[in-house]
This record gives sequence, structure tokens and C-alpha cells, in this order.
Amino acid sequence: MNASAPKDILRLYLQNARDALLWKLDGLSEYDIRRPLTPTGTNLLGLVKHVASVELGYLGDTFGRPSGEALPWVAEGAEANADMWATAEESREQIVGLYRRAWAHADATLDALELDTVGRVPWWPAGRDDMTLLHAVVRVTGDTHRHTGHADILRELIDGAVGMNQGNTSVPPGDAAYWAGHRERLERAALEAGENHGG
Repeated sequence: MNASAPKDILRLYLQNARDALLWKLDGLSEYDIRRPLTPTGTNLLGLVKHVASVELGYLGDTFGRPSGEALPWVAEGAEANADMWATAEESREQIVGLYRRAWAHADATLDALELDTVGRVPWWPAGRDDMTLLHAVVRVTGDTHRHTGHADILRELIDGAVGMNQGNTSVPPGDAAYWAGHRERLERAALEAGENHGG
């Protein structure tokens, strides 16, 4: 990697988010990667399905480089939110495989085109649908990091695992007793602030 080459820098940050998101699935059961853990149903495998679709759209179709992948969950007439969860028939291997193929397709687009290449986003309104490749890569990277943050919280709720990968937790060391005490301290501070500041 050339540390001063814009495409290499963009690819590094996008790949870091991709890898971290997939790591969130490691070692979990089929149930745990699919179970909805928020009122809106956010789940780990659904996040992977969503970001795969985003990459194929913004870094493929937008630049006249369709992947050939069938994505019925984002087709016209698809059920709302269908890209955010995996059906019982869709396996982990299928969704993860789709995401890895999306990476390869997106990376090929990044290799083939200049960053100032202008594409057209098919699902944006006509006349406001132009986007440069630079804009598309930054948008996809931001979206992927955002959803990886969601996945980080979901994984912590499931089994306590946190961080970018197994060797990089990004939190200070502490055993279960330390974290229980830390959480209790934060709870007390929140209650005290509510009392002091009226709510």
C-alpha cells in the first residue's frame, strides 16, 4: 500500500470496516447472528446483507458496472426493510459470500475508474443523481463504519465481545467485576444528573 495514494487510503478504511463487521459474526450461533436486539429489529446478519447491497449499488450500478448478483430484497416492489434481515432460507455462507463478492466488485470499480469519474445513482431523483467515485467510496465507507458500530453494540449485548477484532478491543482492560462496577458508577452519575438538572 502507498500511504500517500488516495485510493489506497480509501480502500484501507473501507476494508477495516468490512473486516470488523464480519468478525462480529465469528463464533456465534445461527440464532445469535439473526436475532433482533433492538425495537426495529437490528441484527448482525441483516447488517451484513445491507452493506453488501449498498456496496453493489453505489460502487457497481452507479458507475454502469452491474455485478449480476440477484438482490430481490432491494428490487422494485420488495418488502420494506427486506435488506436488513436474513430469511431462514438464506444461510450465513450465502450472505457472507455475497458480501465478499461485493468487496471484489467494488474494489474492481475503484481500480478501473478515476476518483473524479461521475456516475448516476439509479434510485436518486433525476437531475440530482450525479455522484463521483470519490463521493461514492466515502459514502460507502461511512455507511459501513456506522453499521459496524451498530454490530459492535449488538455483539456486546450477545456475549460481551467488543472492538475491531479479537486483538483490538479498543477498551481498557478489566474483568467482569470491574465492568459491573464501572457500569454502576455511570448509572449513579446518570441518576444524580437527572436529579440535579431536572430530568
